[in-house]
Amino acid sequence: MIRILLFCFSINLIFISTSLANLDVKARTAILQDFLSGEILYEKEPDRSIYPASMTKIMTSIIAFDLIKSGELNLDDKFIISEKAWRLSTAGYSSMFIMVGDEVSVENLLHGIITASGNDACIALAEGIAGTEDEFAILMTAKAKELGMNNTNFTNSSGINDPDNYSTVRDILIMSNYLIKEHPEYYKWFAIKEFTWNRTGGDPITQGNRNPLLYKNIGADGIKTGYLAVEKYSLASSLERNGRRLIAVGSGFETKSARSRESSKLLIYGLTNFDLVEINNADISIDKVDVWLGKSQQVDVYVKENIYKTIKKAKKKLLKVSLKYEGPIEAPIKKDDIVGKFRVVYDQELIGEYDLLASKDVEKVNMFTRLIKSLNYLIWGDV
Repeated sequence: MIRILLFCFSINLIFISTSLANLDVKARTAILQDFLSGEILYEKEPDRSIYPASMTKIMTSIIAFDLIKSGELNLDDKFIISEKAWRLSTAGYSSMFIMVGDEVSVENLLHGIITASGNDACIALAEGIAGTEDEFAILMTAKAKELGMNNTNFTNSSGINDPDNYSTVRDILIMSNYLIKEHPEYYKWFAIKEFTWNRTGGDPITQGNRNPLLYKNIGADGIKTGYLAVEKYSLASSLERNGRRLIAVGSGFETKSARSRESSKLLIYGLTNFDLVEINNADISIDKVDVWLGKSQQVDVYVKENIYKTIKKAKKKLLKVSLKYEGPIEAPIKKDDIVGKFRVVYDQELIGEYDLLASKDVEKVNMFTRLIKSLNYLIWGDV
């Protein structure tokens, strides 16, 4: 017999005056994502090609973080600064002001990239890891393809002018999502507001983080600004509030102030118009289902992954979940056997279906007990 157990979420609704349809972000292209659910809350020409400028440095950092995670690179490794890297320490470029022949640690170079947005630090790190910046750019593009950034090509480590260094805000979002998910300990560095470089042969230099949202009281903790004359201003940004994270990427802001204002507006829009609902915790049993001819009459069931959905605040009552299975489930049952489906429905539309798994083994009863149970079932209908 097919059994369906229906659950409704009891949630207090909050009605707001902001119209979802009225949001207009003043940028050529923009996108907003709820991190845990992965759902896109706003987009404006998200696949339009852009020059990512210094947002390129997110991937430069990712390559280093991946190597550190795998043990192929250490934070205290030191790279010798080349003339090519030093030449970007001059006026007119974002830099951490390294000198030719300096031996600079990977950790300092990464802070120089993340906080000071140093183009010189990017080249030094790229050359130290791959030998040349060109070879490093090949690693960057390969990683982009691995992540599904299908409209991206990297030709340098810093994002300086090059028509073949291109991406989209959707791809920058994918890259930012990977950074936060896979390297949370290093992502914290993107929230640091200033970096002091104790340079060789000179006084220490302290520079502030260029991300304007870090200085607003909205919970922002990253990620990276960008500017090129042809592209205007861009920003990949993220905030976390009460355990919920949003990521926004915009490009083609006309001014610095517009970049800050419109990015803030986009993130606050996500917070105030939507709620994140935790539907399933992978570590917790959902319910019990009946077992036929087993040493246990019931078995706990669960779904392996965490499930989150982002719902408009005035519509959360339309969210329902159910268990669907043919029961009782006949023993023997092995742990992680698929025994049914966990279904998520929003406004009468199925928006997710997941395997319902047994949480433990259930052995079959012996022959005598099976006979008694079968007779009971025939006589009384008692399973």
